[in-house]
Amino acid sequence: MMRTTSTGKLLRLTRLCGHGDGRYLFVPLDHSVSDGPIATADRFGELIRDVVAGGADGIVVHKGRARVIDPELLADCSLIVHLSASTAHSPDTDAKVLVGDVEDALRLGADAVSVHVNIGSDTEAAQLADLGAVAAACDRWGMPLLAMIYPRGPRVTDPTDPVLLSHVVNIAADLGVDIVKTVFASPAERMAEVIDSSPLPIIVAGGARADNLTEFATSALSVGCSGLAVGRRVFGATAPRATVFELAGIVHGHPGTLLPSPSPRMAGAL
Repeated sequence: MMRTTSTGKLLRLTRLCGHGDGRYLFVPLDHSVSDGPIATADRFGELIRDVVAGGADGIVVHKGRARVIDPELLADCSLIVHLSASTAHSPDTDAKVLVGDVEDALRLGADAVSVHVNIGSDTEAAQLADLGAVAAACDRWGMPLLAMIYPRGPRVTDPTDPVLLSHVVNIAADLGVDIVKTVFASPAERMAEVIDSSPLPIIVAGGARADNLTEFATSALSVGCSGLAVGRRVFGATAPRATVFELAGIVHGHPGTLLPSPSPRMAGAL
């Protein structure tokens, strides 16, 4: 049978799923563009170390941030370079533009790239065109593509509607995405319909702050989601390493071993 996926993409997809179980725990840390700093400059490296030591399969950052991460910190964690951006100060916060390309990510040693698309936004057409262009470049270069695709905009009345979510994840599949991230359906049990509709692995965003994170993660995996992407509820946690460790145990089904956090003296030396 002719292989339709390049060797490079297959190798990178294998690295993205470090446990080999078809499940993913990604920690997006790209929020400093949209919302402002998520950690002080001297704390960012320690945050990466906590996320990796906790057992995350990958982190998501913008290209400039990727340049300042110690490569040794990513020996056991995938690097996903996010190519989309907007800020909270924009007149249209649902609009997303490309601020990087696949070649940038390749030069940085990335294992995947990600693109954000808001279906139902005023700029949906441009965002879909961007997704299609990035998907074509990913095919040329053997780069996995994660689509962060949400029902979000003035024409969306219920972003958790299972029928709408099924449409959204199939847009990602039709445009050449490898893994899709979206929101969790309501009611929760109907997320299974979304999973059944899609040929792609679906990971879900980390839920509302009001949700119990452990219960949310357990519910998502129990209905068939392929993993989680949890950002704010990790870097905003009192103990990010322990939070990631707990989530990794839910996603991958084993407790593992939580390494101790480095002392302030050691952290400053890294």
